[in-house]
Amino acid sequence: MTPRDAEDSPIAASPRPVHEALPPQSADAAAPLFALVAGEASGDQLGAGLIAALRERHPGARFVGVGGPRMIAAGLEAWYPADRLAVMGLVEVLRHLPELLRIRADLLRRIAALKPAAFIGIDAPDFNLTLERKLKAQGIRTVHYVSPSIWAWRENRAAKIGRSADLVLCLFPMEPPIYDRYGVRAQFVGHPMADRFALVTDREPARAELGLSMQAPVLALLPGSRLGEIRRLGADFLQAARRCQQQIPNLQVIVPMATPACRTAFEQIADGLGIDLRSADPASRGSIDLVDGKAAQALLAADIVLVASGTAALEAMLAKRPMVVAYKVAPLTYAIVTWFKLMRTTRYSLPNVLAGRDLVPEILQDACTPQALADAVLALYGDSAARVALVAEFERLHRALIGDADRSAAAAVDALIAPAAGH
Repeated sequence: MTPRDAEDSPIAASPRPVHEALPPQSADAAAPLFALVAGEASGDQLGAGLIAALRERHPGARFVGVGGPRMIAAGLEAWYPADRLAVMGLVEVLRHLPELLRIRADLLRRIAALKPAAFIGIDAPDFNLTLERKLKAQGIRTVHYVSPSIWAWRENRAAKIGRSADLVLCLFPMEPPIYDRYGVRAQFVGHPMADRFALVTDREPARAELGLSMQAPVLALLPGSRLGEIRRLGADFLQAARRCQQQIPNLQVIVPMATPACRTAFEQIADGLGIDLRSADPASRGSIDLVDGKAAQALLAADIVLVASGTAALEAMLAKRPMVVAYKVAPLTYAIVTWFKLMRTTRYSLPNVLAGRDLVPEILQDACTPQALADAVLALYGDSAARVALVAEFERLHRALIGDADRSAAAAVDALIAPAAGH
């Protein structure tokens, strides 16, 4: 997992908190206090589920820190919105480093003063691991929820992560054995998305909800939930979709937009290409329709998915939809990663990593062109046997990820704080 694109949300000049700090509360209070920091949409979803599961165990618990709308709705008293931490890539982080350091220093001061039962950093390792290490040094129990991709970025990072976190909550079953080799406490809790998708999925309800034809073919485009991804992949995805529509009559294209800002950016790209998103293209007899949110419904409605590498590729796998995965980062970031050989894997998409082999096409960086994307999508449309085989493999991988993640994570946090709480 990576931090998010700097362009996702402009960072203001001063780190003004949303709420003032609460009075200090000790870890052995009847109603424990938990501090959490999540810096992206997927982390916000994880945090909301964890808050709900912890509240089942501790009805009077209080939750403070950094989170998005889901965590706030679940009961988090937010000091900063999650998108203030939404920065991705080596170059992009440097641009906003002073602001991020100011926010982290403020969080350290306030959380240390509160002495929560535990601090839980959710993903965003570049931000959270340093905060966890400093809080751990002050005697606060620390949890890192979502292991960084140590299987891809140097396995020996596990030891450094252990110096920050008393406990690492892992979403993938291949991760705890790596931590075990370095003496770090880690637990596989299952992946929350695996709990939210049925093992066998149905297109018709999703198509009805989205107003799509039950008979016509449907291609879903997921160019990313970050503005940087939209800007790097949006034009390629749109042009690839038009090429596919020229070959597949009546092909409906559905594009879920993660945020209003992403929608605006995508519409601007379409306008620049002369593509009308509001009506069918007479030449191709197919439409390209944007929807706000509803990524899961778009995936379920689709026959094939063209998706940016990341969590959405996992979501497409859990929806059992054959896919083509695209991956682009800022050119300088890619050059640095390549020059210093920072990546230790030849596979980028989670379906391929989990399977340990090349299940789905990955089209990366300079090779990621509209024609290459269209060719890969059209190849899947033309090979029904390959699609059937993919669905069977996706079901197998889905079963391996099921673990009632929210409750499992809450139980693991409880076990960690039990000695301090006198349980």
